[in-house]
Amino acid sequence: MSGVATRIRTPTTSALHDIQSPVRERLEDVVVEMRRIVSADLPMIEQVSGHLLQMRGKMFRPTLALLASETDGTPDPRVVTLASVVELMHLASLVHDDSVDHSALRRGLPTVNSLFSHQVSVIMGDFLYSRALEALVALADLDLLRVLTGVSSQLTIGEMRQLAAVEHLAFTEVEYESLIEAKTASLLSAACETGAMCGAMRHRTALKRFGARLGMAFQVADDILDYVETASVTGKPTGLDLREHKVTLPLIAAVPKLSPAARSRVDALFATEEPSDEQIHEVIGLVTEAGGIDAARRRGEQYALEADAALRGLPDTPARAALADAILYVMDRRS
Repeated sequence: MSGVATRIRTPTTSALHDIQSPVRERLEDVVVEMRRIVSADLPMIEQVSGHLLQMRGKMFRPTLALLASETDGTPDPRVVTLASVVELMHLASLVHDDSVDHSALRRGLPTVNSLFSHQVSVIMGDFLYSRALEALVALADLDLLRVLTGVSSQLTIGEMRQLAAVEHLAFTEVEYESLIEAKTASLLSAACETGAMCGAMRHRTALKRFGARLGMAFQVADDILDYVETASVTGKPTGLDLREHKVTLPLIAAVPKLSPAARSRVDALFATEEPSDEQIHEVIGLVTEAGGIDAARRRGEQYALEADAALRGLPDTPARAALADAILYVMDRRS
């Protein structure tokens, strides 16, 4: 295990572009399929859909689905539609999240709620979910439908868990893990599991486990980025989670180690409706000094190790190698 840990901690040059190499052509097909699925004879929907497809990001989840399908070297053509459905579900969740959080930017572009309205944002998120599920039903595979509708429920439950947290600083590590399992890991797990169901069924369980652990590592890494990176890198202000009074693993790990004076400064930030930049930077410094970021990084590495272990026993194919590199990408991510 120590060898694997060393490999995961080593900075990697495995950019997502390289990871996507085995499925590059199919990824282009996924973009075309997404456009087909969301097309509608209504100018407003076409306008919002066009904006959303610009915001689609790096297509990480479709990449995982396509790679999972390729692990035995016998991909099922249905995986292109499946990967499109996975990404549309992800986009729908982002649209709803941005509306709930009243976010103005996503990946450097205006959110739907800021560019149009909160009403349009809610309706458009519902539209994306509905069209994604229609495309999934057309595949006529009840098992695929069961997995991905289950994920839709998990995404909603995760958002409700976050909204239900009344005493923010009483949020525990166990509650945090349940939250990110529902909001992030569930979709990455389903992308890998359903990808396997389209060409590599015998590896379904292993790839489901891989996606789940990778998803946990992904979210922990994302939460750390919010503390250590700048707006030019992440496309959002540093400390956005703190600005929105969201408690993530770095803060959870730091709180028990804070002095009474430091704890009072954190309490003051959470009691302030719109924290100042000075408050944000002060609390980031306190969390760092208390070892919260280091503790979160260790937990992320543990999830990465578990993801790596899930790949053992898969055939030595380019797709399997790319999935292993995806772990490195997640842990060394800068955006």
